[in-house]
Amino acid sequence: MSGRNRRAPGMNWGVIGNGKSAALVSDQGAIEWCCLPAFDSPSVFASVLDSSVGGHFGIRIRGRNPKVSQQYVPQTNILRTCFKSGDDAFEVLDFMPRYKTSYEYICPPDIVRYIRPLHGNPVAVIDYQPRLGYARDETATTVHDDYLKSTCTKPTYESVYLYSNFDLVALQQGKPVPINGDSFLWLSYNDKIDRPCLELVRLQYERTKVYWMDWVDQTVEFARWNDTIERSMLVLKLLAYQRTGAVLAAVTTSLPEDIGSVRNWDYRFCWLRDASMVIKVFTQLGHYRVASRYLNFLLDVIPYKDENVQIMYGIDRQKQLKEAELPWLSGYENSSPVRIGNAAYKQKQHDIYGFVLDTIYQRLADHRHSVDNLEGVWTVVRTMVRHVEGQWRKPDAGIWEIRGEKKHFVFSKVLCWVAVDRAIRIAAMLDKQQYVEAWQPLREQIFKQVMNRGYNKEVAAFTQSYGDQYMDASNLLMEHYGMIAADDPRYVNTVNRTYDELCRNGLMYRYRNTDDFGEPSSAFTVCTFWMIKSLHRIGRKKLAASMFEDMLESCNHVGLLSEDMDFKSRRLLGNFPQGYSHLALIDTAMALSE
Repeated sequence: MSGRNRRAPGMNWGVIGNGKSAALVSDQGAIEWCCLPAFDSPSVFASVLDSSVGGHFGIRIRGRNPKVSQQYVPQTNILRTCFKSGDDAFEVLDFMPRYKTSYEYICPPDIVRYIRPLHGNPVAVIDYQPRLGYARDETATTVHDDYLKSTCTKPTYESVYLYSNFDLVALQQGKPVPINGDSFLWLSYNDKIDRPCLELVRLQYERTKVYWMDWVDQTVEFARWNDTIERSMLVLKLLAYQRTGAVLAAVTTSLPEDIGSVRNWDYRFCWLRDASMVIKVFTQLGHYRVASRYLNFLLDVIPYKDENVQIMYGIDRQKQLKEAELPWLSGYENSSPVRIGNAAYKQKQHDIYGFVLDTIYQRLADHRHSVDNLEGVWTVVRTMVRHVEGQWRKPDAGIWEIRGEKKHFVFSKVLCWVAVDRAIRIAAMLDKQQYVEAWQPLREQIFKQVMNRGYNKEVAAFTQSYGDQYMDASNLLMEHYGMIAADDPRYVNTVNRTYDELCRNGLMYRYRNTDDFGEPSSAFTVCTFWMIKSLHRIGRKKLAASMFEDMLESCNHVGLLSEDMDFKSRRLLGNFPQGYSHLALIDTAMALSE
């Protein structure tokens, strides 16, 4: 990947994971974020949210002028960090074990740090500082015969175990340890039944490497940008929770949209909107098992009858995601507050119906006869249409989860149209002609209202909400979801007007008008990809290609993206790595590849 000059400091992390949890590893080799035993558990390391008290797990080489480099082992989610000082060097292979037996997937809440000497006589300094329970109270680490055990007792009891073939007392005290041969550090949420040893570390490494390489081998290959698409797919796979099939928005909480901002949210949950778009991409690239698991998650959480559908759920299907602040953590670069939970789960967002039914339609269109519980799927479809019938005329919080006044957001109406359109297609697919005929007038009614009230003739564009003059990047998706043609003058005008008003230095605002927290100040990564795809569709292909190459150059050192960027420096901001950003990258690459 070229263009390193476009990358700004900040968020220089790689991510490792196994579908159970994940960890961020800095470009200097320190684990700075990890929650165990699951993605949404309290943190073990959280120095990303407070460098003083959050906790970390560092490794460095002893010597003058140390040099550190980092990259992924090709076609895997195994991170390789190399440390060099003079003639001495060693590497650390970081991974969370994941492999498949004949009857199940193995993905324990473990992190393995496999250390191998490269040349010379390297000496490492291990800085092991766990801070359990979001670092609220003291964590004590004690030496036992086979491991270091770290515990906290407030607000609840938590513990983790560190196994190693290094001297355990030296590890606890942070003393230098020579790398005389292959070594390991194995962190586990559980007290291991079989004591980890070097042979088992090597076996787990090979199993995990083979698993990821085999998974990548099943992915549709592209002539252009294949490596970029591959890395983004591996990120999205990490966000798919093995236990339930839920797909997380990101692995972090409270990384700010802008430094010093209060726009800090917990993203360790499953937004049906984001996850549905992720599954669409998985299906297009040949990973049907992930799509099937997510469809089952949908069927588990979506009520069959009259209960309201939430915009988001916990990864274990939780419906209540109570929001709270952690005032003892200073926040990423002092951007407070730090939040866990997310009050947005209470919001009414009518676009969710369209995303859900589009997902179901895509799944049925590709593999109808392999879908389990087809009757249950059909019940969900009818339930969604019933919700649309009762809700589409009402104002809502919109795709951007505005916490203040509800409005008639144009994009919410568009996705209500998508919901009914996909329901009609599904009904036709299942030979339910009476529903096709019954739902067609509703689809037409929504369409006419959007065209009449959503399009502002004075500004010659579809605007954010009925009667206003603000541009909104979400309206770019009208053509993507088939409501309007790419060559329709109304859509062409909307794309051009949105570009003129919301694009700065090749990056996009979501919108520019004031919301609950003032005027947005950072670029929203997914919106930039939406604009690129839209420009390509309306014929401005040269501009689209240039913007796309710039976005690829703005990924971090291992090809990862966050939710937001700074307009001037292109510094990555917001929760990380962001599934929505990576799926949009893939979708845009496919569109530009035609």
